[in-house]
Amino acid sequence: MIEKRTYIQELPHLAGSVVTLMGWVETKRDHGKLTFIDLRDKSGKVQCVGFNQMGELTTESVVEIVGKVKNRPEKMINLKLPTGGVELEVQSYKSLNKAKELPILIEGDGKDINEEVRLKYRYLDLRRARMQKNLRTRSEYIKALRAQLSKEEFVEIETPMLTKSTKEGARDFIVPSRFQPGKFYALPQSPQQYKQLLMTAGFERYFQFARCIRDEDLRADRGFEHTQLDLEMSFVDREDVMTMVEKMVKEAIKTVGGKLQQEVFPIINYQDAISKYGADKFDLRSQAEKEANVLAFAWVINFPFFKQVDKKDAAEVADGKSGWTFTHNPFSAPLPEFLSDHLAKKNLGKILTSQYDLVCNGFEVGGGSVRAHSPDVLRATFEIMGYSKQETEASVGHMLEAFAVGTPPHGGIALGIDRHAMLLAGETSLKEAIAFPMSSTGRTAVMDAPSWVEPSQLKELGLKLA
Repeated sequence: MIEKRTYIQELPHLAGSVVTLMGWVETKRDHGKLTFIDLRDKSGKVQCVGFNQMGELTTESVVEIVGKVKNRPEKMINLKLPTGGVELEVQSYKSLNKAKELPILIEGDGKDINEEVRLKYRYLDLRRARMQKNLRTRSEYIKALRAQLSKEEFVEIETPMLTKSTKEGARDFIVPSRFQPGKFYALPQSPQQYKQLLMTAGFERYFQFARCIRDEDLRADRGFEHTQLDLEMSFVDREDVMTMVEKMVKEAIKTVGGKLQQEVFPIINYQDAISKYGADKFDLRSQAEKEANVLAFAWVINFPFFKQVDKKDAAEVADGKSGWTFTHNPFSAPLPEFLSDHLAKKNLGKILTSQYDLVCNGFEVGGGSVRAHSPDVLRATFEIMGYSKQETEASVGHMLEAFAVGTPPHGGIALGIDRHAMLLAGETSLKEAIAFPMSSTGRTAVMDAPSWVEPSQLKELGLKLA
C-alpha cells in the first residue's frame, strides 16, 4: 500500500511534520557523509538532505522519501523557489524506478538538441520545465474556454472519426474497409458537416475540442493532425458569432495570464489587409510588445467567396473542375447582397462570403462563417465549381437532404488550439505546444510510423502494394 503522499508545494506550511514525498531526482550532490538531492514532482521541487544515505541514487530516478520538514537558516533560503525556505531531513527512502544514463539532457530549454532526437525521446523532453509549463498552460486554456462555453449554454458533442471523403480544402487520409473491400472511410479534416447537421437536429449551440486530420504539406505552424475548438450556433448572424467568440477568447486568455494588446479586437476588411499588410494574417505588435509576448488579435472579414484555381495546387485542381474554387470552404453563405449573383452563378470574382478569420501575431488562429442553410445555395456553390448534379449528390447529397427538412440559419468557427497554445507560450513552432507532435518529415514521435504492415493485414483488406 502506498503511503499517504504530500506534494512538494505544501511543504512551506508543514515545518516540523514528517511527510512522504514521491517524485524524480532532479540533481544530486555528494558531500562525504551528506548527500543533497533536489526532488521534483508536478507541484515543485525541494532540497532533501540525507546522512549516510541516498549516495547510490541516480538523477531522474523515481523515489519515495520519508522525512521531516525543517526551516532552512535565513542565509540559506533560496528566494528563487516557493519552497526555498524549507528542506527535508531524510529519514528513509526507497527507489521506485532507477534511471539509467539519459540519452538526452533535460536541463535547459532543449532547443539546441536535434528535433528528431527530441521527438524520439519525447517522454524525457517533456520533463524539462519549459515543456511542462507549455502543456500545463494549454490545459488551463482549454479548461477556461470550456468554462466560458458552459456559461453560454453550449452542448459538448463528439462527432465521428471515420467518415466520408468530401471537399473541404485539403487531401484526406483514407482508411480501407475490411467489411466492404474496395471502399474507404476518410479521417475528418474537420467536423464541418456534422456540426451543421447538429443545427438541423435542433441543438442550437454545439462545441467540441476536435481532432482534425489533413494530408497537407508540413511546416512550423501546421501538421497532419491538429486540435480545434469547433463550435456552431443557430439563429445568428456574423456579428453574433464574432462577439461571442471574442468574449470567450478574451476571458480565457486573461484566466491563464496572457497579455492582450487591445480589449476590443479590430475588424479589418480583407482587401484593406492585403493593401496594408500584404497578407490576410498580420502582426499588429510593436517591437516592445513582441518582446513582452503581447497577443494582438484582429478580425478579417469580407473575403472573396471564389478564386481561380492555382494549377500548381493538386487539391485546388481536384476541387475546382470549372477553374473556380472556394477560398475557405464550400459550406459558407455569400453575404446577403451577393446572394442573387451566387444563385445566378455570375460575377464570380466579385462575390463576397460571410467568412471571418481571427488572426493573432501574424498567424491565422481561427476561421468561420455564416453557413449555407438552403439547399439552393449549397447546390449553386458546387455548380460554380463545375460539379454535375450527380457529382454534387454523391458529395453532399446528405447535406442537401438535411437542408430541406428545417435547418435554421447558423454560423460558427473553428479555433486552432495548437496555435493559440503556441502563442500563449511565446513559442514559434507548434511542436513546442503539443505533447507528441510529428517530425518535419511526417514521422510520429516515439513510435516508428509510418511503418510497414504484415502482408496478412493487406490481404485481409483486399490491398496490394504497387
